[in-house]
Amino acid sequence: MTHTPGAFENFYSIIPAGGIGSRLWPLSRADAPKFLHDLTGSGQTLLRDTWDRLAPLSGEDRIMVVTGRAHRAAVEEQLPELEDLNVVLESEPKDSSAAIGLAAAILVKREPDVIIGSFAADHVIKDKRGFRRSVGEGIAAARAGYIATIGITPTEPAIGFGYIHCDGRLDIEGAPSAVGVKSFVEKPDQATAERYVADGDHLWNGGMFIARADVFLTQLGESQPELLEGLTRLADAWDTPKRGAVVDAVWPGLTKIAVDYSVAEPAAEAGKLVVIPGDFDWDDVGDFASIAKLHSGGRKSDLAILGENARVLADASTGVVISQSGRLISLIGVTDIVVVDTPDALLVTTTANAQRVKSVVDALKVSGRSDVL
Repeated sequence: MTHTPGAFENFYSIIPAGGIGSRLWPLSRADAPKFLHDLTGSGQTLLRDTWDRLAPLSGEDRIMVVTGRAHRAAVEEQLPELEDLNVVLESEPKDSSAAIGLAAAILVKREPDVIIGSFAADHVIKDKRGFRRSVGEGIAAARAGYIATIGITPTEPAIGFGYIHCDGRLDIEGAPSAVGVKSFVEKPDQATAERYVADGDHLWNGGMFIARADVFLTQLGESQPELLEGLTRLADAWDTPKRGAVVDAVWPGLTKIAVDYSVAEPAAEAGKLVVIPGDFDWDDVGDFASIAKLHSGGRKSDLAILGENARVLADASTGVVISQSGRLISLIGVTDIVVVDTPDALLVTTTANAQRVKSVVDALKVSGRSDVL
């Protein structure tokens, strides 16, 4: 295995490519999830952007992608450099603990001292230098035995993100900005978010984790011993002919739990978690308001238009239009509008209500209208 010049030693990137992104319906669907769309205007998907950001840090042959069986062909089309042994397919979604935990369990069997970094497939980061700097500090903290997460310095009192409540600075060689973690905080209301930003002790939770794989799995096992047992059985069989039978037997029974609850929060309580404050730009593109902001550069007077061959006439209108239907869309005197026009579904809302799109998806599930999901 060749070493990529400039890559971090012993480091392996993991990309969990799951989740539909239900707040981006009807653009994001079960068969075309968020990470398979170009939402930034870069000319390539969020997944490809993520790969390009991570390849210099670990090397192309040291990136593992965890995704659903249904998305294998699309993922491999996007990432022709992805090696077969680094494709991990889920038979059904089991949340981030199972996805990241299985990748860690497979990699630690192949390479006992490996350091893993987990980075979502659908986030937007343009400052690659700042990102690399933060990952480097996270790896240094991982070498010192900690589990590290990268928290994002807030630019506004956002209510769509979870927050990390920071403690005092730590003395970790190679990680000068590392601080302790008091607690993880769920998405706050507006007044609480404003307080968090004002006090300077809270960072956005970007969902990025870096650790020695064995340390990560030990922590997972302390809070979820049955889940670890199942993942260990899977990893033991993974590189053998028994894989298929063991996956069919074990995967359906795995506990469905987010990594924040199974690893990060218990590690914080035990004093084993550190956070690296990341000053680079970051967006999880969680809703259509985020897309509008990305394309307007923060200016409220703009109308962002996305989609190949989009036909839009606008007069004194702001917000975002995403067109996949080819039909003409006319907007007159509407502000902060969101229009998503696909061949079989139309969404009209406002940026202020963008977080509520998920409730439409929930209602469609309840009504059994899976044909548009």
